[in-house]
Amino acid sequence: MTNMNWQAALQQHFGFSALRPGQQPVVEALLAGHSAAAIFPTGSGKSLCYQLPALLLPNLTLVISPLLALMQDQVQFLRSKGIAAATIDSTQSRDEAQEVMNGVRSGSIKILMVSVERLKNERFRQFIQQIPISLLVVDEAHCISEWGHNFRPDYLKLPDYCREFAIPQVLLLTATATTAVIADMQKHFAIKPEHVVCTGFYRPNLRLLAQPTAEHERVAKCATWLNYLAKKSAEKHEDFAAVIYVTLQNTAEEVAAALNAQLPFAVEAYHAGIGHEERDAIQQRFMRGNTPVIVATIAFGMGVDKSNIRQVIHYDLPKSIENYSQEIGRAGRDSKASDCIMLGDESGLTVLENFVYGDTPELSSIQQVLQTISTQTQNGQWEVLMTPLSAASNIRLLPLKTLLVNLEMRGVLTSQYSYFAEYKYRLNGNEEALLAHFQPEPQQFLRTVFNSSDKGRSWYTLNIPALEKTLAQTQTGSDVPPRLRALRALEYCQEKGWLQLESKQMTDVYRVNTALLQPALANDLYQHFAAKQQSEIQRIQHMLELFRQPRCISRTLAGYFSDNLSEDCGRCSVCRGEHQPWPVRNTQGDFAGLDARALCAPVQQAIQAQFGQPASVELLTRYLCGIYVPWLSKIKARSLGAMGRLEQQPYAQVQQWLKQSLQIP
Repeated sequence: MTNMNWQAALQQHFGFSALRPGQQPVVEALLAGHSAAAIFPTGSGKSLCYQLPALLLPNLTLVISPLLALMQDQVQFLRSKGIAAATIDSTQSRDEAQEVMNGVRSGSIKILMVSVERLKNERFRQFIQQIPISLLVVDEAHCISEWGHNFRPDYLKLPDYCREFAIPQVLLLTATATTAVIADMQKHFAIKPEHVVCTGFYRPNLRLLAQPTAEHERVAKCATWLNYLAKKSAEKHEDFAAVIYVTLQNTAEEVAAALNAQLPFAVEAYHAGIGHEERDAIQQRFMRGNTPVIVATIAFGMGVDKSNIRQVIHYDLPKSIENYSQEIGRAGRDSKASDCIMLGDESGLTVLENFVYGDTPELSSIQQVLQTISTQTQNGQWEVLMTPLSAASNIRLLPLKTLLVNLEMRGVLTSQYSYFAEYKYRLNGNEEALLAHFQPEPQQFLRTVFNSSDKGRSWYTLNIPALEKTLAQTQTGSDVPPRLRALRALEYCQEKGWLQLESKQMTDVYRVNTALLQPALANDLYQHFAAKQQSEIQRIQHMLELFRQPRCISRTLAGYFSDNLSEDCGRCSVCRGEHQPWPVRNTQGDFAGLDARALCAPVQQAIQAQFGQPASVELLTRYLCGIYVPWLSKIKARSLGAMGRLEQQPYAQVQQWLKQSLQIP
């Protein structure tokens, strides 16, 4: 593959005569047959690093993306350039997904984007195994690292999927990876150091300003900044846009309402509690400029590629330096000067820390999971439905997935495959008309499938045990297992439009090394989660230090990501001589006048009645700090009166107060 190939394609499809810094070595590494990693700042053109090679590689490019909006935006962009790209996602109908699969099979679709969870889908895996793939692209690849800021356990399975689908090359993309996370990414995919391209994290057009502000003054401060932006933009006859980041959904609503009452332009709230269609409509109004200001939680951002965002205001503290870097990265994508203003102070620290504490499983919960594995393993295999196990063990879904991944990494579990526990189908005509399409042997097999299925008024439910029993009696043997053969037949009928097929209850199947289920294992795993908890709390502290210290913010931020600037930026609030001392946070809880026994009695009674065991001090602490875990959801803890009563108090202080007040050792 010569340089002329990619240069001609770059000009023809994207209208560029040259690549940006960092893009060329990534593109050329891929076209030479190597795997690569691109660590570029937000808005620096990571996507082109796969979009251009995808046009020149012989087979499909499969892109793993963490966010539906991001996938849909990228597909829309690629189609606008005349490049055949598509997604398979949860918003599509069966017919729409089938149309995409047909395009992939025929080779007319060159780029397919899916979530990592899609690879666990049994039906999708059956489909993708038949497709030759040139390149796997992992967007937001820091999710692979357990020490990254947004670890997603399913990403750890991507190296196995590469082998399973015989994918020869990988491209990892991220904007936020420390040296340790980059090393972790390299290790998982055996990427050579010379094929890791890091262009640096410093954005000279961004002015980073820290103005720690008391919460009751922040709306007025936001209004001042937005009025300043509107006036400056009007003088230049330019449109403007701004994003205000908050931690909680209700804060987004309150701040948007307050600003709307004060400003002459539209301000809207955006968060995960708003319906999907309304969120899309809000985002489109923002992208078109009808709504210039969005007040949003972290649910907003990825996939929002708007060039004229002139201000990113942090009303509350960000979760980490990595989150801060991503969020300010949405500003000034057109390389024009833009302001990033930090208003949050340490008053929001307790809320951030509580998010971390809620994800650490209790020792007893880990023991329960290990006991469940031990008792449910049959013939060396364990099958699990995640949601019921989460509810039974009182571990949130994400940390539960992380726990199982840790068991895989220790050799206790080996992931085999995932399948849907239930398949339902409805005929679009009558049985005989459908069967008439087949020759005698497949016709007889399909008739057996229909006859052994459980029939409702209009839907059939596939009954595998009944099918296996009937086939054993009729001795119509086949090398293909009855379940797989039945699914292939039903899939074929759906492709032809003769029936509708639905599936649910994803079941994960593991091989179990029971010899490693030792008594000490639960405590080892608990210590691992405790270390992760401490790491996340330290991540919050590192973020605070970025703003607390009278050092150049831009230079310190770049240094965190190993981009060592030779001099200060000259533009941030520290360099401008505007550094403000941060108010010292009171880490001592205030429990004056509170009766721990009275506050906890309702939840203790509810837990004992529902689960037959006393509530642990950890569970009581989470209750008072407003941190939901499955058991608190099950007993409808919000209705008990004290859920979240102490959410502004430091978690460790609440726990210590409970131990002393309730005399718990």
